[in-house]
Amino acid sequence: MNFWRNRQLTTTLAVLFVTLFSIVLADEHNHVYKSGEEVIVWMNTVGPIHNRQETYPYFQLPFCRGESKVEHHHETLGEALQGMDLINSGIDIKYLVPVSGATICKSKLDNKDINVMRYAVANNYWFTMFVDDLPVSGLVGQADLDNLQKASPLPSYVYTHKQFVIEYNGNRIIAVTLQSGNKVELPPTLTALELVFTYSVEWKPTDIPFETRFERLLETDFFEHKVHWLSIFSSFMMVLFLTGLVSIILLRTIKRDFSRYEREEGLTDFDRDLGDDYGWKQVHGDVFRQPPRLMLLSSLMGAGNQLVLLTGIVILYTIIGDLYAERATILTASIFFYTLTSFVAGYTSSRYYASYGGKDWVRNVILTASIVPGAVTLIGGYVNSVAIYYSSSRAIAFPVLLSVLAIWVFLCFPLTLLGAIVGRNWGARMDFPCRVNPIPRPIPEKVWYAEPLMIIAMGGILPFGSIFIEIYFIFTSFWTYKIYYVYGFMLFVFIILLAVSACVAIVSTYFLLNSEDHRWHWLSFLTCASTAGYVYLYSLYYFLAKTKMTGMFQTSFYFGYTALLSLAIFCMLGFVGHYATRLFVRKIYQNVKID
Repeated sequence: MNFWRNRQLTTTLAVLFVTLFSIVLADEHNHVYKSGEEVIVWMNTVGPIHNRQETYPYFQLPFCRGESKVEHHHETLGEALQGMDLINSGIDIKYLVPVSGATICKSKLDNKDINVMRYAVANNYWFTMFVDDLPVSGLVGQADLDNLQKASPLPSYVYTHKQFVIEYNGNRIIAVTLQSGNKVELPPTLTALELVFTYSVEWKPTDIPFETRFERLLETDFFEHKVHWLSIFSSFMMVLFLTGLVSIILLRTIKRDFSRYEREEGLTDFDRDLGDDYGWKQVHGDVFRQPPRLMLLSSLMGAGNQLVLLTGIVILYTIIGDLYAERATILTASIFFYTLTSFVAGYTSSRYYASYGGKDWVRNVILTASIVPGAVTLIGGYVNSVAIYYSSSRAIAFPVLLSVLAIWVFLCFPLTLLGAIVGRNWGARMDFPCRVNPIPRPIPEKVWYAEPLMIIAMGGILPFGSIFIEIYFIFTSFWTYKIYYVYGFMLFVFIILLAVSACVAIVSTYFLLNSEDHRWHWLSFLTCASTAGYVYLYSLYYFLAKTKMTGMFQTSFYFGYTALLSLAIFCMLGFVGHYATRLFVRKIYQNVKID
């Protein structure tokens, strides 16, 4: 028992250490081989091809291992969180040494093993492996669809031969192609069956440089299609149009309002009452009133600012470092940068909270540090429980969970607290241009489409319209294992999204204030944040119309992690909308002369 506890502690500390100090390192190999040097084939997972996230350890199926020493392989926390537990296959491959029909191992299957293998073949199970960090995949077997109507049960065959075609340039591997063959039938009536698994290796020279070897795995015809370019261009034009329209409308309208107010200053009270007395100036005594649920709003502002900064940093870092070419590196880097940006969340939240006179800053810090990790814990915990029930490789081991908890306790929370202390003591100033009236001004009745709920519901359409094409490419990449590499497109769309959100929030708030409704704080936040609801609705359409996903595990995984994506969009766009609106409100009211 003590040995097991020590082993868990050692694993936890090792994963934490590797995460913090070896995030962007590649494999432990330098990808340089000498003739005759071992090339390890790491077996990863196996699972149904239509449910790409429903994965299981490769040797959970009745495959056998080679004679080489079997080793488990972890590099980063990202791999552990994505269920990558690479195991040495034991396939004896030596650099530049051809092999023809060599035996890997022999496996004796009983009737239960045969039925398990038949189930895998019938459900189109495929496996993934890595050779020199290059992903390789193949089907477990093949069902005889030609005899679908003639035979019952359906004849099933398992592939027992792996043909590796490895292209090399000098002392480096450039590409690996796998061809499966030698079909062996799996009769359901047999009580025992012996399978002999074999492999062959063919080496081919190539002139392709090592630096560009990953490009042949990228589907340029899909991601760089004319539709993708057209969507980027149309979104950019929409931003130009919307920004110009907002600028013209607001400049002309506010200029007219200022002229009218200045003209009315020379009138008597009786004349002013008979005049056109309405508009955003009338709520100057309430517009800077403390918003309801201040602590929650300030925590969402802190989390949103952190996520905006995190998203921008990760996209730029991925563009610079080509992180998509390394296993789970983007996830590992995201965790690392999320930890570092925790200071921003604490600073933003505490500064906003204190600017409106908030006093319970300790609870504010705890809520800010916990709001996003708490949602990840609840949803991730549910999905992980389902993965454990299905014995999936996606189940996160307890030592890895301890590592994540340690990162939050010893890094995220202290940095959030430090940011809150700085924001509360040096960043918060209550310097609103207008004083707040002791009694709130009554809110006049409005037409139904000018009510805050309708503005919020309609406000998320334009931001969603600017990104829904890119959302399609991102969904297709993540849920079908295409390698997303056009992060330049993503950066441009991200900037467009922020600009559209800021414009929409400002316009919505102006219309609200002009109807003498001072409840702009939550409206400016939720108007843009409602885009997350449209994203989640689109994910439902994508699940039903574009995928063939089935089963409780895949459904839980899909909608659980899509909910986390929607939450991130909710916080990010809510922060952008509210921050832009806050600058706008302060600007227009500081230029108004209040009697």
